[in-house]
Amino acid sequence: MKHPLRIAVAQPRCAAHDVTANAVAHAEAVRAAGARVVVFPEMSLTGYELDAAPVSPDDERLAPIITACAETGTLALVGAPVPGPRIGVLAVDGAGARVAYGKVHLHGSEAARFVPGECAVIDVDGWRLGIAVCRDTGIPEHAAKTAALGMDGYVAGVVHADDEAEVHGERARRVAADHGVWVATAAFAGPTGGGFDRTSGRSGIWSADGKLIAEASADPDDFARAVFTE
Repeated sequence: MKHPLRIAVAQPRCAAHDVTANAVAHAEAVRAAGARVVVFPEMSLTGYELDAAPVSPDDERLAPIITACAETGTLALVGAPVPGPRIGVLAVDGAGARVAYGKVHLHGSEAARFVPGECAVIDVDGWRLGIAVCRDTGIPEHAAKTAALGMDGYVAGVVHADDEAEVHGERARRVAADHGVWVATAAFAGPTGGGFDRTSGRSGIWSADGKLIAEASADPDDFARAVFTE
């Protein structure tokens, strides 16, 4: 039997292209969340800026997040452009960072700059967490292929406009119904690039039966937290 897994979805404030400042905001979110896993939105480290330079796992600017994770025993799943280049997820803990995932289903404007990744899961204390980024969550095939790798939860970072807040729940409930897993979605809050002057916030966590367990507000620097149980 797996031990319960405390997970949070965070939506820190973001300054366009300013990895240094954004890493500090991520570190603050890690400390505030008090969770084993903290999920961040798509490209949270740079903003949804498609021309942002890739962030390597050994980038010294990640140091504040690594330190915060070391202090709290947290694994942070941070959105960022990564080498490839891909729209990626950096898995950051007290030992450093690594690229854990690259977005599979790219939009047209994204596909002109980035290459797609592959479905992936990570193991955290015996929980196998499937990873997704934004549009991935709207493609049922993505969750199905990820589930085929063996997953107990589906965690995603997204950017949605302020009038798309209900999209998180619709997709989460579908994944839960199709695969019987917990779902955690971290959504951008506040302005970012790509024409998203106003984003949805309202990051959330849904149980394996599709019930909304925790939800953040629409404001930057908020988070929601829940405990995954079998």
